[in-house]
Amino acid sequence: MGLFLVESTFNGEINDKKTFEDRVSALQEAVQKENIELIEVQTAADFSRSFFIFETENESNLTDTLNGNGLSVDLVKAVRIVGKDLEEVKKQSDKVNYLVEWNLPEDLTMDQYLARKKKNSIHYAEVPEVSFERTYVCEDMSKCLCFYDAPDEDAVKRAREAVKTPLDSITEISTDK
Repeated sequence: MGLFLVESTFNGEINDKKTFEDRVSALQEAVQKENIELIEVQTAADFSRSFFIFETENESNLTDTLNGNGLSVDLVKAVRIVGKDLEEVKKQSDKVNYLVEWNLPEDLTMDQYLARKKKNSIHYAEVPEVSFERTYVCEDMSKCLCFYDAPDEDAVKRAREAVKTPLDSITEISTDK
């Protein structure tokens, strides 16, 4: 089984908690019928973008199922989870409210990334108000998504500076879902 990141934009058709929850519930039912497990879904605070993590053996079946159920799929990438065990994430017991996207440098390998992360992660202690939760790294090394629990965007930026890691964008995640 593999993990896949799916990014979606709703183009203004979803702008409230109830509509979002209904859409996710319908998607969950549809993917379960195809033996696809929805591991996690996070959405921007304004509901403009959503990030799904699915576990499945077949990427094309996932894409076909999502498209067939009205989800506008902007990106599908095989990913690896770093910083947390998959079973912990499935319990969905942690809180995240910020997502950092980083487009990885072309010459960075997975081994280099993992070594760098291990070496620099101790510096998160320098920003105790921020809790790093997990990262999904695209297997093709194009980008990663890092999830945090933080009081504000500036704290997330300080945490990224502390671990000497750039960012390309920060998205406030809806905590009202």
